[in-house]
Amino acid sequence: MSTPVPGPDPDAREFAYDEFAFFGENCSEYGLPWDGSAEVERVTFALDDGRELSALRWGSGPPEVVFLHGGAQNAHTWDTVALALRPRAVLAVDLPGHGRSGWRRDRRYDPTANATDIAALVGALAPDARLVVGMSLGGLTASALAALRPDLVRRLVLVDITPGVTRDKAKEIHDFIEGPQSFSSFGEIFDRTVEFNPTRTPESLRRGILHNAHREPDGSWQWNYDRRPVGGADQPPPGQLWDVISSIEAPILLVRGGLSPVVDDADVAELQRLRPHARVVMVDGAGHSVQGDEPLVLADIIRAELDG
Repeated sequence: MSTPVPGPDPDAREFAYDEFAFFGENCSEYGLPWDGSAEVERVTFALDDGRELSALRWGSGPPEVVFLHGGAQNAHTWDTVALALRPRAVLAVDLPGHGRSGWRRDRRYDPTANATDIAALVGALAPDARLVVGMSLGGLTASALAALRPDLVRRLVLVDITPGVTRDKAKEIHDFIEGPQSFSSFGEIFDRTVEFNPTRTPESLRRGILHNAHREPDGSWQWNYDRRPVGGADQPPPGQLWDVISSIEAPILLVRGGLSPVVDDADVAELQRLRPHARVVMVDGAGHSVQGDEPLVLADIIRAELDG
């Protein structure tokens, strides 16, 4: 049985996407104050090879927090968290090949390759950030960044990810990401998203799709992220990043989703064996996407990291 799509019909001819038009919905859904405007802008950064990285810069002044999203997501996954943290200035980045950031010719989107690109952007746009928060692929990227440029990662928050991730643990995530690229209608892409995200509200899923897919001239919908086969046979498996974890100088906080199988107790034990002072917080009721399921709880955790 299909779930009705809430709000105006994205398949309607007159519908026009505006990435900044949904913040009132975010605030209403989670009981946050909303006066009709938010201090946020889209910024771009040019890499040496001609590609551009894109990001959302929230607030005024130097960003205190850098957010790195998971695979097949984009910077808007952090919208409710950023709204809850106002007026703190934060930078939410579109990883290479995601959102509005350029695609890599070599199709290298592993954490190590990502970290090289992200280091250039963070060094230019948020060099004094006090905290880097990364979820899933973004968390592994943030770990690689902390080893590559420790001066840019003063504190590290990993959202439901460790190098112990495997395809079996993340099976449902891979099944969703590796599904169809094209859908005949918004209702079709919405139904598939609802099926794989039972912990999320229909309203939040509609926003997420609109931020992460586009309508083609023929009326079909397609995902925005680079779905070409990943290139580079020499890309390291996630497990090799345990060595990276052991070398990180920054304090580490792991935020686990209580309903997620991606991080298990053995992963926590290995993290704390390598980094005895690493802390772990469990967020009840959250799956892998803690920022989507329990954004206000995650915002409180981040606020405590900044204030502690």
